Amino acid sequence: MRLSYSVLLGGLAVAAALASPASAQAQPNAVRKHLVYFRDKAGTPFTVSQPQAFLSARAVQRRTRQSIAVQPRDLPVTPAYVAQVRAVPGATVWYTSRWFNAAVVSCDSATLRNLQALPFVRSATTLNRTAAVTPSTPRPRSSEDAQDPQQRTQANPVYGIAYQQALMLGAVDMHNAGFRGEGMQIAVFDDGFPGVDQTSPFASMRNENRLADVYNFVERNTAVYGRDSHGTHCLSTMAANETGRFIGTAPKATYRLYLTENIVGENPIEEVNWLLAAERADSAGVDVISSSLGYSSFDTPYGNYTYADLNGRTAISTRAASIAARVGMVVVNSAGNEGNSAWQRILAPADADSILAVAAVDSFRNRVGFSSIGPSADGRIKPNLASQGHQTAIVNVSGVPTRGSGTSYACPVLAGVVACFWQANPTLSAQQVISFMQRSGSQYASPDNLLGYGIPNFVTAYNLANPGAPLSADSPKAATGQLFIYPNPVRNNELYLQLTDAFQGKPLRVRFYDARGALVAEQALAATGSAEVRLTPGPLAKGVYTCDVSAGEQVRRTVRFVKL
Repeated sequence: MRLSYSVLLGGLAVAAALASPASAQAQPNAVRKHLVYFRDKAGTPFTVSQPQAFLSARAVQRRTRQSIAVQPRDLPVTPAYVAQVRAVPGATVWYTSRWFNAAVVSCDSATLRNLQALPFVRSATTLNRTAAVTPSTPRPRSSEDAQDPQQRTQANPVYGIAYQQALMLGAVDMHNAGFRGEGMQIAVFDDGFPGVDQTSPFASMRNENRLADVYNFVERNTAVYGRDSHGTHCLSTMAANETGRFIGTAPKATYRLYLTENIVGENPIEEVNWLLAAERADSAGVDVISSSLGYSSFDTPYGNYTYADLNGRTAISTRAASIAARVGMVVVNSAGNEGNSAWQRILAPADADSILAVAAVDSFRNRVGFSSIGPSADGRIKPNLASQGHQTAIVNVSGVPTRGSGTSYACPVLAGVVACFWQANPTLSAQQVISFMQRSGSQYASPDNLLGYGIPNFVTAYNLANPGAPLSADSPKAATGQLFIYPNPVRNNELYLQLTDAFQGKPLRVRFYDARGALVAEQALAATGSAEVRLTPGPLAKGVYTCDVSAGEQVRRTVRFVKL
């Protein structure tokens, strides 16, 4: 379910698809699907000591940097089990799940009984019903609401109408300090991204090869530029980058767009799509997941959740989000738009522990009535943080800036800031990132279950993480612009640093840190009026590095680069 005030809160291919019938692609929910769980991973050719067989180098580096061990849970399912399932007449395997040790299989009830009789099958759960089901009543949608005359509409010659929501979270200072998401990867789960492949606000992402992957888990193909527009709206709050019209909160990040939601109906298969997208994101080495989706009730009530189920360990999507957090990604998810409904509460997977569930406020920093409330069923503070979700600036499928409301939009606005904060503090773990963001919240000292720890702020979080080198809105560091390293990625040892005015004419100290935060090289540079200097870190192994550049005590920047 999408959660704009609509409702979408909206290895690399090891767990992706096997060929599917054309009829299944045309009618993704016309065939009954089941999640078939296996008893074990016996006989698997994969081992935790050789993770590169099913995880990208970037994914391994993310774990290594955070001291997260590869576990049996991460191993692909046993190929022999999948082969035997495929051999059962009438069974079609759509996907496999590493984390759940399961396969998504389409078949009728008789075939399912045959599958359950296999000795390595533990159990099975039905994910959707066939035909003759009346879709659930659509929730209210206002993804392009008329502008509220009471709304703060302060525009900006750079940010356009997106200025206020960026200013609220300290993102303007963040960008001025040189953190716009370079080198960070964000996966977006939603229902479609029309216009992203064509319109001008996303042109820099396309032209700079920062659109790394797209996949449609509903139809099992790469057709993501159709269906509903909700994904485009959510993505725009982070990725749009058109000076004078719209600047998102992470305009230089790299994005992976995953279509997980089927707008035709609401079934648990969509939660499994969420799981599969998270596994693909994990395998690719994604840093942040932005999900404006939520689940509690379905077209047929057999899969409905009660409030008691929102305990962080029951819902399919919640269990998936918890594992995503444990493998080192920061998961940012909308809290839900149920505040004015009989349900009122957050939706899955916002109840997952170790993730950020995001509530909605208006431009005056006041909670919006539709924003779902907590706590989780087991008493944890939910939502965790808040961002602007009323009359949020978005870009529509035609590339035109407009406004929409919902926790759907509060989520990605904040997710972009989270990614840039991690860029600025690359040695932190995912959970440390969450901790600092929460500690920067406007009501950290007295959190509640309406806005959690409140509205976070980049500068406050940065200063908490860097007490010896604070950043302030009026300091030189917040206004001197951005450093660039090129070529990035670098294939040999020829590396250059482009300097801003703040670094020219001053002696510089350059330190190079690997993905684990270990200092691997250091270089002193004499003062120069040149806009560019040659860096000589010496031979570097393949991997992700952070270059820390300082000019005395007052001016300091970090920039990431990749050595191939």
